[in-house]
Amino acid sequence: MENRGLDPVPDHERTGRVRALFPTWVTANMTVLLLTVGAGLTVFNGLNLWQVLAVAVTAPALSFGLVGLVSVAGKRGGAPGMALSRAVFGQRGNLFPGALLWVVRWGWETVNAVTGSYAVLAVLDLLFGIRSTHSLILVTLTAFVAASFLVSGLGIRALRVCSRVSVWLFGSTSLLVLVHLTGSTPWRTVLDRPPGPAAMMIAGIGTLVAGGLSWVPSAPDFARYLPHSASGRAMVGAAVGGALVTVLPMVMMGAVMAVSAPHLAVTKDPVAFIGELLPRWISVPYLLTAVVGMTLINAMSMYSAGFTAQTLGFSVPRAWAVGVNATISLLLGGTLMMVATSFIDTFLSFLTLLGVTFSAWIGVFGVDLLRGRTYDSAALMDTTPGSGYWYTAGFSRPATGAWGAALVTGLLFTDVEWFSGPLAATWTGRNGLGWAATIIVSAGVYAALPRPADGTGGAPVRF
Repeated sequence: MENRGLDPVPDHERTGRVRALFPTWVTANMTVLLLTVGAGLTVFNGLNLWQVLAVAVTAPALSFGLVGLVSVAGKRGGAPGMALSRAVFGQRGNLFPGALLWVVRWGWETVNAVTGSYAVLAVLDLLFGIRSTHSLILVTLTAFVAASFLVSGLGIRALRVCSRVSVWLFGSTSLLVLVHLTGSTPWRTVLDRPPGPAAMMIAGIGTLVAGGLSWVPSAPDFARYLPHSASGRAMVGAAVGGALVTVLPMVMMGAVMAVSAPHLAVTKDPVAFIGELLPRWISVPYLLTAVVGMTLINAMSMYSAGFTAQTLGFSVPRAWAVGVNATISLLLGGTLMMVATSFIDTFLSFLTLLGVTFSAWIGVFGVDLLRGRTYDSAALMDTTPGSGYWYTAGFSRPATGAWGAALVTGLLFTDVEWFSGPLAATWTGRNGLGWAATIIVSAGVYAALPRPADGTGGAPVRF
């Protein structure tokens, strides 16, 4: 079990390798929700196969390019992302983005837990004809969350081992699906589909990018055991490559499946169509692999959320902090599975808000990193006025100001089920690019303002 919390990893313990990041980021995308998104690109956005291909390549390259960039902060500072964020926002200022990102993670973990539970229920139905009931929903959801908590509670070594195994499982079962689709798909119908509007491609990219952005603040958490000599470019390559290996085939498979059964893109159960479109000997192992993947996704998210809780002042061991998020996702997941009438609408609305929330932090933190930020271990852990990252009353005014302005800007362009900003009808809002506007504002405002001097005297470094 990993016992280290927020405290930076000392140099003698930094024995990690950049290649270990590749299976980590492959695993971070092993969710059947990508099949749902791929189906939506065909059914709702009206895109043809080549346009879906362009979306499935562009989106992970953008979002996980940022994941790789921010992971460089982990090897520089050796601490989790939200602990390093104290150097940017100040010891008190960091509480605002930290609290918001922590709450948003509740939603992300809830969506993953619900999707994983649906997959378990689908397997039970396929193998044994067991139909879903409220009691069974709660049992499967509890088992899924408990498994996620166990892996995340054990820590980074368990996550690495499980990620390596899951990559091989995912690759094997995905190959089976691809072979089946190659022989059973009406390719003439698929290839003859007319192209959709360019605006719908942009909107599709925005939807996929929004999901990937949720991993950016967590990136340093999985890179902090790397030595200072690790290549930053290799870290970016591992993040982008790991995402492409997963996102590209799953989105494409979802788009191809939806051509034969378009109504399945709007089902309340986001994985039900797998059992209907694939033979049992493929669908059962594929769904079981999906359960493993989504369990690990939730475990990775809980792992990072535990650190975030600690930065907010929860003076408990890391594993206990992880348990708080596990309990919350269990409660929210049960509510969503038994109350929500349209899972896909809820999911897409959540993705939109998720992108805006994370983007406000990403713009500020990314610019600060590119400015050559170094991190002082003692100052990161010192939350008193004597800290080198205290700035003015505990706040870095340029960073918190840019973050707040960007967050408001992003919400102005947001249009979801339960909220519509005054600029949602503009081109940016209609195409789901509120997250892009948020990053531009946060990065631009922070870059235009002078960075306040901290009390550590650290010299800037080059990326």
